[in-house]
Amino acid sequence: MNTYDHIIIGAGHNGLVAAAYLAKKGKKVLVLERRDIVGGQVVTESFGDGFSVDSLHAGGTLRPGIIKDLKLASFGLGPFGSARGKLDSVRKPFISLVGRTGSPTYKDHLVLDPDPVKAAESIKPFSEKDAASWLPFLDFMKKASQFIESANSTIMPRLPKDFNLSEGLGLAELGLDLRLMGGKDMMRIIRGIPMTAEEFVDEWFESDIVKAAVASLGIHGFTLGVMGAGTGYTLMHNWTNRGGLSHVSVPGGIGKIAEALADAVKSFGGEIRTNAEVKQVTVKDMRATGVLLSNGEEIAANNVISGADPKHTLLQLVGAMELPPEFVWNVQSIKMRGSVAKVHLLTDGNHGIPAGTVALAPSIKYLEKAYDAAKYHQISEEPYLEVTASGNVVSIHFQYAAYQLKSGEWKTESKKVEKIAIETLAEYFPNLKSSIKSRKTLTPKDLEETYGLTEGDLNHGQIMLDQFMFMRPIPGWSNHKTPIDNLYLCGSGVHGGGGVSGASGRNVVKVLK
Repeated sequence: MNTYDHIIIGAGHNGLVAAAYLAKKGKKVLVLERRDIVGGQVVTESFGDGFSVDSLHAGGTLRPGIIKDLKLASFGLGPFGSARGKLDSVRKPFISLVGRTGSPTYKDHLVLDPDPVKAAESIKPFSEKDAASWLPFLDFMKKASQFIESANSTIMPRLPKDFNLSEGLGLAELGLDLRLMGGKDMMRIIRGIPMTAEEFVDEWFESDIVKAAVASLGIHGFTLGVMGAGTGYTLMHNWTNRGGLSHVSVPGGIGKIAEALADAVKSFGGEIRTNAEVKQVTVKDMRATGVLLSNGEEIAANNVISGADPKHTLLQLVGAMELPPEFVWNVQSIKMRGSVAKVHLLTDGNHGIPAGTVALAPSIKYLEKAYDAAKYHQISEEPYLEVTASGNVVSIHFQYAAYQLKSGEWKTESKKVEKIAIETLAEYFPNLKSSIKSRKTLTPKDLEETYGLTEGDLNHGQIMLDQFMFMRPIPGWSNHKTPIDNLYLCGSGVHGGGGVSGASGRNVVKVLK
């Protein structure tokens, strides 16, 4: 049997990052992807003639160190994760919708330009004090992002048991980095982690409009409300991944990131096979020996690295019978709780939606009320939306749409999400409805069945206070390892994951040294 040094399950961006690093080291690497396209969540797909969309993520960047290490510029990926582009050329404003067009209370939308001076000027009509606070806030968020990025690059020790001193040194260095920021910023970051997003922005701003615009990042992609504990951390997490409020769009689509990574893997001698679904991780005497494909083919490997979510990897691909009972119970308890739907629209171009990241986040109260639907397993009638327009295509990120509905099924309820999204957005952009030529809606069920996201969770497990850093994916197993020797995790469900960065794919390679 042909034996590989490493088999990577899933050609998502983290799996491809890990594969590229390992292949660059001269290892014999095979990446197995269930679909006919690489990228996982980081894909650009066609849903019809002229209807090409970034299916799940409106933009993204890899960490600069990854781009440099893997020489991704030679494969068409620019220094900030965008195709041969500079950050300033692809980052557009963050536009918060304040009032419905034509309503008596209508005001110009809040436009937070990447240029901080322009953004401050836009804030002034809403609050002079908030305009003055904008630059100091950006300075703090830059420092918070540096900490989050350092934290995501640090292998978390297996607390509270089986503590490894060498892994503990990384955590100690992280603490030193935090201390060197200065007492004031250090305390703000530490206090900000367990805070609600509402409390986080309260310390900086007075205008509810400005507060809601910033706080929306604390809930984007998560089944949490802005008044939920820990959304201060998720706000900093999302800000770090984006490099600010708005998405970094990728010319040609976010799939260019996956394409560049796949090219890098191949250039270093690695193999990638699509339409190759892994049915089982083969285990002998608590040691992974390879994988079994759905077509019956068995492939041997010294190590198996899974980019799939922890629940699917451990409970489906490995199986509970191969694992310790307490460990199985902990894995079963991982909170997934997806509540995101995507509505993509092909228009004639006259939709009226400006370029940039457009958010329907008019107030803190509005955002929290939108979350109420998820708590009761329903679809929000007044949703939090984040919208991006690329030429004739409009992509709508819809929250909240609970994976497990109290009543109805997603086969029929997808039309409800589509209708609410379009009608809600049309109140702000009246030309939208008449401009629509075609539609494609992705429900939480579609995210599970098509993209392999258990319960439709974009993050392979909610990033919450009891599921982050050394408690991710579960306490005691935060260093990419599992009870099965030679089986490792590298997807979004482990520390460093969540969003588009490639950090967890890079981190697993450090563990394999």
